[in-house]
Amino acid sequence: MIKFIAPIVLLTISNVFMTFAWYGHLRFRNTALITVILVSWGIAFFEYCFQVPANRIGYEVYNAAQLKTIQEVITLIVFSGFSIWYLKEQFRWNYLVGFLFIILAVFFIFKKW
Repeated sequence: MIKFIAPIVLLTISNVFMTFAWYGHLRFRNTALITVILVSWGIAFFEYCFQVPANRIGYEVYNAAQLKTIQEVITLIVFSGFSIWYLKEQFRWNYLVGFLFIILAVFFIFKKW
């Protein structure tokens, strides 16, 4: 059971780091670009410290397409919370519709045909 859950937990942690690395600087628009690049690289290091083990462990129970799908769903969830909480953006109905289509993709990827 732990091998099924561990990759999801590790991918979630890695995604929080990556979301801050990629989008956290948007609140600091007056900071020099080189500074935000270097800070983002520093944050991304920690993302990789969780992402690589997540995929290594996860590949024992999931195939690559399933791992990528899990990661994308986690990305949407983390980014949605991040954009609302950190960037103070609104969550719109069309985002929900798009996410529902992605959930449909999850069904097709994980379904045993």
